[in-house]
Amino acid sequence: MIAQGLQEVEENICQACKKVGRSRDEITLVAVTKTQSTSIILEAYEEGVRNFGENKVQELVDKFDHLPDDIHWHMIGHLQRNKVRQVVGRAKLIHSVDSLRLAEAIDQESAKRSLISDILLEVNVAEEESKFGLKIKETLPLIKKISTMKHIRVNGLMTMGFFSDNPETNRKIFVDLKKLSVDIATEKIDNINMRVLSMGMTNDYQVAIEEGATIVRVGTGIFGARYSG
Repeated sequence: MIAQGLQEVEENICQACKKVGRSRDEITLVAVTKTQSTSIILEAYEEGVRNFGENKVQELVDKFDHLPDDIHWHMIGHLQRNKVRQVVGRAKLIHSVDSLRLAEAIDQESAKRSLISDILLEVNVAEEESKFGLKIKETLPLIKKISTMKHIRVNGLMTMGFFSDNPETNRKIFVDLKKLSVDIATEKIDNINMRVLSMGMTNDYQVAIEEGATIVRVGTGIFGARYSG
């Protein structure tokens, strides 16, 4: 089942890339593994998947400690400051930084370990009250503050669209995040790059790719409908 799901997702990614003249190599597929057992994750691993995303810190920690060490773990869910120490050193990329205090906590913990942590800023483009993330207008001022931190590297932006069966619902959100990333890139701020756009999930990742996503986060499309992602 997982092999079939991966094949379908791969075909969809390739179709979306072809539609807009992008290379498949530009896209990283992150398999979202919340609630999944290690045995299920290993099935995906055996199919060649190496990037996995977790929403909850404890699940990331448990799986990191029990699965192959060449897996790249992505922290894609909300991160509380008191759990930063569990994530730094385990997550290849933290997608969900949305405040100065969280960035400071990551920077401080990374300094203790002599690491540089790669992060994305989470932007709540739709300004939904139920979601975490910065408003568009808050993003550049925060980036300027983070740019002075020695143990954080900002690699781009992340957003979540509306939960909708119609992928077109989120096209404007993806367009707006891409525009924001271009605007920030033109500022040429030290220690800041906009190479990564993490946007698009199971219901809308093809549209996200058409609008510039470099990371798509897919759970249900790979593992089945009983799981969300």
